[in-house]
Amino acid sequence: MPSPTAALPSAPDESARKTRLSAPGSVLETVAGLVCKVAETPDEMEQIHRFNYRTFVEEIPQHTPNSERRLVDRFHSENLYLIVKHESRVVGMLALRDRRPFSMDAKIPDFDRYLPPHQKAVEVRLLAVEHSFRGGATFRMMMDAGFALAQEHGWDLAVISATVRQLKLYRHIGFEPFGALVGTEEAQFQPMYLRAARARLLRAHLAKLPGGAPGRLLTQVSLIPGPVPVSKRVQEAMSAAPLWHRSEAFQSLLAAVRDKLCQLTGAHHCQIAPGSGTLANDMVAWHLRTLLRPGMILVNGEFGERIAAQARRAGLDFHMTAAEWGQPFDPDETRRAFAGLPAGSWVWGVQHETSTGILNPLAAWQALADEHGLLLCVDAISAIGNVPSALNGAYLATATSGKGLRGYPGLGIVFHREDLPAARDIPAYLDIGGWAANEGIPFTHSSNLLAALAAALDEQDFPERGARLAFLHRWLRKLLREAPFTVLAAEAHACPAIVTLVPHADGNAWQIGERLEKAGFLLNYRSAYLRSRNWLQISLMGLPGRETLLQLTGLLHEAHMHA
Repeated sequence: MPSPTAALPSAPDESARKTRLSAPGSVLETVAGLVCKVAETPDEMEQIHRFNYRTFVEEIPQHTPNSERRLVDRFHSENLYLIVKHESRVVGMLALRDRRPFSMDAKIPDFDRYLPPHQKAVEVRLLAVEHSFRGGATFRMMMDAGFALAQEHGWDLAVISATVRQLKLYRHIGFEPFGALVGTEEAQFQPMYLRAARARLLRAHLAKLPGGAPGRLLTQVSLIPGPVPVSKRVQEAMSAAPLWHRSEAFQSLLAAVRDKLCQLTGAHHCQIAPGSGTLANDMVAWHLRTLLRPGMILVNGEFGERIAAQARRAGLDFHMTAAEWGQPFDPDETRRAFAGLPAGSWVWGVQHETSTGILNPLAAWQALADEHGLLLCVDAISAIGNVPSALNGAYLATATSGKGLRGYPGLGIVFHREDLPAARDIPAYLDIGGWAANEGIPFTHSSNLLAALAAALDEQDFPERGARLAFLHRWLRKLLREAPFTVLAAEAHACPAIVTLVPHADGNAWQIGERLEKAGFLLNYRSAYLRSRNWLQISLMGLPGRETLLQLTGLLHEAHMHA
């Protein structure tokens, strides 16, 4: 599957190669005896020149034969060559070059007017695979490596002169033709380009080609609400040797993390238990059971319904005040609901309803609870670290080590306003007072998860993080205005950490999510509550870059069209 080259068989001075593009590392991937790498040795360069001759003189008669059976590309000193080797033999190659003028500039007058908007283009040339290795993993490995280098160098558009013998393949993987054919009657080529957004979809196509799915070069972009990407420092803390949970070192670590969490939220006390946010909410439910008081649960999404289910399991006496999923609570109705409870009752709600992207009014709830003498309990699991969460007035509140705090998942956090007594009539692991009575270490604990959370808390400037999230959220919503989706939560009531999308017309969220996942973007679409409503979600908790979101929005158009 060759691609054209330019003439000039004379070899450049080897010292000129210092201008050649740099690439991270040499060996990029190894599959079934094939090695994909950046060409760098004299032997590899010599093999490229002879492969070039066999392909573009003998197979495709583009250049004049010579007695040396060797063809050196005129841009050789500036090319970055990706090759695939079988043992010591080069069996696949392509050249990448991002310096203008391209070879196409000489062939197509006013070349730039054919190109879509872009920041930095790269020309792909000399694409060739030996006959006996066509139909295997060779082509896929080079494409995969090319995309990795595109990300490294910031290339958002690739141009190529594609042999007319392989136009079907090039179209299939996302290249778009432009201009007239170039070359000679014996060696004709179609100018084509590949945009960055469409390039991501190539990963799904490559997975269907012989040689299997793309390897490790195309790293997946995680845009799910948990687990969120963690920093190198957090990873290093997680991998340290574990501490005995009865040691002074562990006790000091736990005390420091609890202090930082209380400083972040304004809470008076907190307990940290190995487990999930669901465990933390169970701890709240079973503590409320000991109060023997009625309550109310505010529900406008999946996670409000989940805490209601946990309350039922704990045998609590409560009623629900509900709003439609994706809608805020009516302020007047909420005010009446709070006023209708006897003093000393409890109210429980979700600050950030992750299922819909709605940010519920914590401050207003707290003011109503104080006005009517009620105990406010808050599921702040997806809010803390993403938006301000003032918990100084909350009776109980929950969080987790992942999500906005950017640690590893696996620690449930319960904040409490008052010193709570130990209870004898609820499960020991769920007894908040029992944890407090044992200085937060009644049972075996994980120093690794705790150290990772400590590192995450140390390295983040939460006001700055909140500002970045808010900016990204506004920017993404603008990008999505022309996309075939409706953003579920109105901007005035939305949390910046989550964007829940409703596909237009007959768009299938599950199929769209699958296509994006194969293309390297992991969105939240597999949860049962999303699947049943044909929704999918973009999480910004990992603070993705704007280039990532630009690529994503382009892919959303493509995936919706084909879903």
